[in-house]
Parts: sequence; C-alpha cells; structure tokens
Amino acid sequence: MSKTWKIYILALLSFLVGTSEFIIAGILDKISSSMDISLMAAGQLITVFSLVYAIGTPIIMAFTSGWDRRKLLLYALGLFVIANGLAFVMPGFGLFVSARVLMALGAGVVVVTSLSIAAIIAPQGRQASAIATVIMGFTASLIVGVPLGRMIAASYDWKMVFGGIGALGLVAIVVIALTIPSLQGEAAIPLRKQLALLKNPKMVMALSVSFFWLGGYSIAYTYISPYLLTITGMGEKMLSTALFAFGIASLLGSKLGGYSTDRWGVKRTLSSGMLLHVITLILLTLAAHSPSVVFPLLILWSFAAWSSGPTQQYNLVTLAPESSGIMLSLNSSVMQLAMAAGAGVGGVVVGQISLASVTWIGAIGVGIAMVITILSFRRSSARSKATVEASVEPLQRA
Repeated sequence: MSKTWKIYILALLSFLVGTSEFIIAGILDKISSSMDISLMAAGQLITVFSLVYAIGTPIIMAFTSGWDRRKLLLYALGLFVIANGLAFVMPGFGLFVSARVLMALGAGVVVVTSLSIAAIIAPQGRQASAIATVIMGFTASLIVGVPLGRMIAASYDWKMVFGGIGALGLVAIVVIALTIPSLQGEAAIPLRKQLALLKNPKMVMALSVSFFWLGGYSIAYTYISPYLLTITGMGEKMLSTALFAFGIASLLGSKLGGYSTDRWGVKRTLSSGMLLHVITLILLTLAAHSPSVVFPLLILWSFAAWSSGPTQQYNLVTLAPESSGIMLSLNSSVMQLAMAAGAGVGGVVVGQISLASVTWIGAIGVGIAMVITILSFRRSSARSKATVEASVEPLQRA
C-alpha cells in the first residue's frame, strides 16, 4: 500500500476521534433536554473532555515516547473504543462524564500518534500536506459526523452516535494493524525536559497563538446549535444543512491551509486566515437574526478558522524539528486547553450576558492570536536581520 493511502487511513481514524469530540456541540440542546441539565452544564462536557485530553496526553506520550508507534496507536484506539461503548450503555450525566474522561485519554494519544506517523512516512517536502490530510479527518467529522449525529439525535437517541463510533473503532483497529508499519518512537524524553521547551519565548508565543485562536473559535462553536436555533431562528432541517455546509468549508480551509503553507509560507497563511476569521465572527454578530445572511457567513467562518490548523502544526514542527513529536503533543494539549477555556468562557457568557454574545467574544480571542502572530514574526525577522549583520560585520572589517 502506498504512503499516500496510509496517510488517508490515519485521516479516517482522526475522523472518528473528531466526531466523538465535536458531536457534543451539534447535540448540545438534546443532551441538555434528555438529562434535564442547563445548556451551560451540558457545554462543560467539552471542558471536561478537553482538560483531560490536555493534561493526560503529554504525560502518556512522555512515558510511551520510545514505544513502537503502531503499537501505541492500537492501544490508544482500544481505550477509545471501550470509552465509546461505555458512553452508549451507561445512564446518567455523572457516568457519561466518566466515559468522556476515558474517551479523552484515548483520543489524545490517537491524534498525536497519527500526526507523528504521518510526518514520518510522508515524502520529503510534503510533510505539511500530510499533516493537513490527517487534520482533514477532523474537519470531515464536522462535514459528516456532526450533521449525521444531529440527524440521529433528532430521530432516535443521541447515545446511538457513540455506539456507532465504538463499532467503527473496532473496524479501525483491524485496518490499522494490517496497514500501518511498525515505526520506532523517539528516544524517551522526561516530562521535565519536554516542559523545558516552554522556556523558549519563541515556543511560548507560538503555542499562545494556538490557545487564543482555538479558544476564540471554541467560545462560538460550542454553542453553535442553540445559537442557530434560538438567535438566528433556523429550523431543524436547515440546522443540519448548515452544519453540513460548515463542515465542507472546514475541509476546504484545512486543505488550502496546507497547500498555502507549502506554497507561500507560514507567515502569510496564518496572518490572512486569522484576519478573515475575526472579520467573519464580527459579521455574524451583526447579522445574527438573518438566516439567509448567517448561512454564507458560517461557511466563510469555518473556512477561515480551519485554514490555520495545518499551518500552525507545521510551524511548531519547524521550530523544534528534533522534537517534533513533543511539540505536536504540547500543541495538542494547548489546543485542548483552549477548547476547555472556550467552552467555559462561552458558558459564562451564555449565563451572564447572552447567547447572542458568543460570536463577538470569540472574535476578541482570535484577534489576540492574530496580534501575537504578527509580533512573533516581527521578532523573528528582527533576530534574523541581527544575525546576518553580525555575520557580515567581521567580513567587512577583513
């Protein structure tokens, strides 16, 4: 089997993981109603998942850094399947939260390991596109998983979604075992040494971009279903169509982000994507009550937001190529912390201000990420210029 097909298999795997994470936003009102809890409480299911993912993933990756990558991927996928099965059968909000904790632990390792494998097996010069393809699985979960989950929740029981993910996960275990080769992991790196990367200001600024970019996105996206139903006035059928269109736009944005990074570089791709992201969230705020205007804005928002994903991942890999797995792990943790913070802030906004406010509050978060991006690139340019001048000066004296 070609390397390209193996990367697409990893993308399909990330589709399952992405669906299990993102589906909560698509069925938030259904969970709230069936479990007799508030929208704010239901939204914290995303916070719990993201926090466990963020904290657990780097610890697990540190202890398993020397493991064969395929073996680690299969073990993590096994835990993920078990967790989805428990989510399907266990009653009550508390037990469902427990299943989400296990799901997050498995999902985090699956994602980081899949990205690491994709970067290793990709042809030279195509690493960014390979990462973008795996991330495409996440965006495909927005295209197919979330709208399909919404339709299942509307017609049957929303827990059927997790039963289906678990069943497909079993099939994925067999496929991965047959197609992905054994790949030696990196030499074991203590967690203390991993965190030492955070002493580098350039790393901290880059990771801060991930935090504010995805945090701002999460504030709005977590409550997208009740927002479109209540504020915009969409019906159930139009909501499913909107979620489907949102997902297609995210796929296109992710692929274009990877292509643009390979073709025009990280700086131009990140800056333009985030600027468009901020603009669309502001326009969504202004046009909130008009479904005909909100619909195309949702597509533009999704396109802009997801164009930054593969670009940011590749940017971090290039900052520390000798520790690419560690950087991807740290970034995944930061992104999940951002999702947790975004869901938490969004809950406060919904409870204390209004549901309609989540879009412009989200725009503020993305705006902060854009400012950090611009400052970090200027700082890098200044350092490069100073280095060149320092190296030229002795030659001029000679």
